[in-house]
Amino acid sequence: MNRCLVLLREIGRVVMFGVLLAVAPGLPAPVGDTLARELMAPKEQAITEFEQTMTPSFDDQKRGVPQSFFVWIKMAKGYEVEWDSFGRKGWYTQDPRIKPIEPGTTVFSPETEAVYIVFEITAQEDPLQLSAQWYLTDETSNILEPAVGRDALAAPAHERYGFLELKKPADGWKKGAYLVKVYVTPEGQQPFHAANQVGTMRFKITDQPSAPGTSEQK
Repeated sequence: MNRCLVLLREIGRVVMFGVLLAVAPGLPAPVGDTLARELMAPKEQAITEFEQTMTPSFDDQKRGVPQSFFVWIKMAKGYEVEWDSFGRKGWYTQDPRIKPIEPGTTVFSPETEAVYIVFEITAQEDPLQLSAQWYLTDETSNILEPAVGRDALAAPAHERYGFLELKKPADGWKKGAYLVKVYVTPEGQQPFHAANQVGTMRFKITDQPSAPGTSEQK
């Protein structure tokens, strides 16, 4: 009889615990339960650098030498779209190829509506996000916070060409030197985190921009 009572008590405890889980799903799950959820969802960090992140400069490039994640990357006055084809022209087209206009231009006038960074990457199996944020710097190349602007481009899997658009601020370009930080981020991650910075580029805003036809051609 005593054994039966003990068994009934244990069964009652199991049943009661199941009822509590059913009516109170917010209760913490048992240790080791793979269904346990996070109490605080992660949020984007405003500051992700402890000190200035040192990454390669994309300004000085050699023909045929890849730059970090990029097959090539150029600052330019604009871009135009071409189409790759297999065999006969126009017979079968694949992804569009984006070509920089006056590549290597790094000096622009205050009236410039946008500065472009045009690039080619190796084909990826997973979607990525490429992004940039740019800063005005002082005479000693120190960054003046906060960032002047940001741009991001979602790159679907197997896409190779793209561009980032550094638009003129609402109050216009301030004359001086600018530093651009370039980021490559797996889909779903914080796009402007310091850990995802892959390189930098520089340009200037001045009353004496580069004359047409004098840009670096590579």
